[in-house]
Amino acid sequence: MRLRSWLVTVMVALAALLACTAPASAAAPSLWRLTDLAAQRVRIADQVAAAKYGTPSPIDDPVREQQIYHTVAARAPRLGLDPADAVRFFRAQIEANKVVQRGLYARWATHPSEVPATRPDLGEIRPVIDRLNNGLLTELAATLRARTARSCPQRQLLAAGVADVVHRFDALHARALEEAVSATCLPR
Repeated sequence: MRLRSWLVTVMVALAALLACTAPASAAAPSLWRLTDLAAQRVRIADQVAAAKYGTPSPIDDPVREQQIYHTVAARAPRLGLDPADAVRFFRAQIEANKVVQRGLYARWATHPSEVPATRPDLGEIRPVIDRLNNGLLTELAATLRARTARSCPQRQLLAAGVADVVHRFDALHARALEEAVSATCLPR
């Protein structure tokens, strides 16, 4: 774990150095808010897993997923976004959530004493996810220029490294965040 923290620190420092070497006129807006929202969505996967674990509710929920994709695709053009790119980004968010759920299920199956004592209500979690989704969609539009910039991968690496540290993610959540931000940058 100490090595991982050191590597994250080095990556963040390198990404910051790369970001700072761009001329001011070429500087793109920060990807921090978008990445932080993605990290919050990764974090809420713990509650989703706790709500579903030991119930007939499966991790995969194609009906709910399609509702999200449909909503995103419908709202995207009004925000100046390509619907397919917006759906691709949200597909990464959903897959990241599943990474956490599957990882927690495996952990809890191996260590039953770690199963949460209370079962959250999905009906209370989903509105939080919906608010995060709205914020993510808004930030996708606000960061369009940054997401098409040549420096996007370095800036995303920096933002993800900072989010990993700020949210104190373990390896499972860090892997999920990596999945969540994998569709951030767009081809130029």
